[in-house]
Amino acid sequence: MKRTTTFLFLVTALVCTAANPPKATFAKVFDSDLTSAEKEIVSLAEAMPADKYNFAPTSGEFSGVRTFAQQMRHIAAVNDEVAAAILGEKTPVDIGKSENGPDTLDNKDAIVQFLKDSFTYAHKAINSLTAANVLADVKSPFGGGKPTTRTSLATILTWHSFDHYGQAVVYARMNGIIPPASRK
Repeated sequence: MKRTTTFLFLVTALVCTAANPPKATFAKVFDSDLTSAEKEIVSLAEAMPADKYNFAPTSGEFSGVRTFAQQMRHIAAVNDEVAAAILGEKTPVDIGKSENGPDTLDNKDAIVQFLKDSFTYAHKAINSLTAANVLADVKSPFGGGKPTTRTSLATILTWHSFDHYGQAVVYARMNGIIPPASRK
């Protein structure tokens, strides 16, 4: 009898959950996208050997581009800048020249930690989004501080991160590193 009761309880719970799935929220939707970006970017940053962090292609149309380290620091700096704007806070880190993060971050471990911390702060910002505030104007960290919405800023966290992830993947592959997201 006890097993039957337990079984019926579980079936009822599953049916109720299927009939009334958890309601999507702005925070959940944006946070899911941010989590995807974070997973791929951090795993790539961890996979790149420390001695390749200063690599940047130099020939052809690559002249003058950011190094791999600068790509990772740039993603992190912009994450912090955008998250701060969403939260209405002062950017918590030195975003550095050209939003490349602090020049003092010059080794893999420090850069990976800076990147991870930026995603933690970005998740905090994303999880502050509600139906009541998602379309409210906030000061943009770009373009002279013109007003923008939290929604607009929230999308930057994902598309900007993936833009630079794509560039970093090229760097990794040029050094014989298969990105973790591409491994089978």
